[in-house]
Amino acid sequence: MDALGLRELRQHASDLVRRAEAGEHLVITVSGRPAAVLGPPERDHWRRYDEIADVLRPRTDDEWATDRELLDQNLTDPWEPRE
Repeated sequence: MDALGLRELRQHASDLVRRAEAGEHLVITVSGRPAAVLGPPERDHWRRYDEIADVLRPRTDDEWATDRELLDQNLTDPWEPRE
């Protein structure tokens, strides 16, 4: 990756954007420190269903009934009008 200063970016913006559009990644530096990367936009990454099926599968909490009993049964709704 080529590194270039902020001043160079301002002076040659059109050319640098064309380079990035062509697939090149350019590091923009500020005071000599890397601050940003100029590059082509990332393409959409499509996934097959079988690759993400586990994420979409509904899950049940087998311990919910036990955990529910641990809740304070005297809880009240803070938005309910008080009498």
